[in-house]
Amino acid sequence: MENTHFCQSCGMPLTTEDAKGTENNGLKTNDYCRYCYEDSNFKNPDMNLEEMKDAVKMHMEKKKLPAYMVQKALNILPALKRWKNKQFVI
Repeated sequence: MENTHFCQSCGMPLTTEDAKGTENNGLKTNDYCRYCYEDSNFKNPDMNLEEMKDAVKMHMEKKKLPAYMVQKALNILPALKRWKNKQFVI
């Protein structure tokens, strides 16, 4: 079974090459999705963890995903690469 990569910003599964973001050399990255990352930069560089939680929740609820799935996704966000070391910054 192949390991699925997840966006280290929003948690979206990166199951296709099209879903992956890009580095500035045009290569796809296994770390971030195309909605969060393009040309080696975050599309919303000033976004904080709480804003990402709101965006993920809104997107998942729009897709009518079950509440337990939404909550699980929100619980995972603080452990992702983008947010892991920023959650205690004052």
